[in-house]
Amino acid sequence: MRINRSIRVGIGVMALAVVASACGGGEEKSASQSASEGKLTVGIKYDQPGLGLRNPDGSFSGFDVEVAEYVAGKLGVAPENIEFKESPSAQRETLIQNGEVDYIVATYSITDARKEKVDFAGPYFIAGQSLLVKSDNTDITGPDSLNGGKKLCSVTGSTPAQKVKDTYAQDVQLQEFDTYSACVEALRNGAVDAVTTDDIILAGYAAQYPGELKVVGEPFTEERYGIGLAKGDDETRAKINDAIDAMIADGSWERAFNETVGASGYPIPAPPTVDRY
Repeated sequence: MRINRSIRVGIGVMALAVVASACGGGEEKSASQSASEGKLTVGIKYDQPGLGLRNPDGSFSGFDVEVAEYVAGKLGVAPENIEFKESPSAQRETLIQNGEVDYIVATYSITDARKEKVDFAGPYFIAGQSLLVKSDNTDITGPDSLNGGKKLCSVTGSTPAQKVKDTYAQDVQLQEFDTYSACVEALRNGAVDAVTTDDIILAGYAAQYPGELKVVGEPFTEERYGIGLAKGDDETRAKINDAIDAMIADGSWERAFNETVGASGYPIPAPPTVDRY
């Protein structure tokens, strides 16, 4: 029996469609779809005391963790059904674009460059870049004192690292590590003179090493922390924005801050206004 050419072509197209579907060629799952199935994968930092920290017993704590869990709850997912995934600064966009996380809550500053690759809900917090030094250091008092070839550490792919490159690179030796905890260890052992990132992050490290480290100077940038998610996932972004507003309104935002960051002595700021772009 002869098969007509148009039928053969149709069968071939159908076969290709089946193969493409089997290889994951279909539409990516949104965070809302993941939530509707009862589970979420959320990116956080593992090494930031008071914000995103993996504890020795394998649990997680910090303000970002509290925000992540509150948002998940508003999306209908209980804390025990959240899988936390480490999200280093340089990998955050890739993790979102590859669908490895549903959203990221990891001191993730909202910038125009990042918004070309991912979307943001929030901000849920506003911080400012500052400097961490040893407690007995009297030479470094702010970014303008980073002269004479001072060694400064920050994290690869972070906003603070880029700020230093753009503004102070001509007179400072910038060293970039994968994590802030590595920078802090370099500071403690004298390999660098200072660490730079957002003041709220540095306050957590100063609290972790009382009497050994201190935050100096006034913040010299404004960092608006957002919750990163897949570009074009407008449905989930709107839901997360609603969750942030609810967290602020019902007192959970302030309570979470006091129970996590508050111990460092970092003063609680006014809650931010969500940007519904």
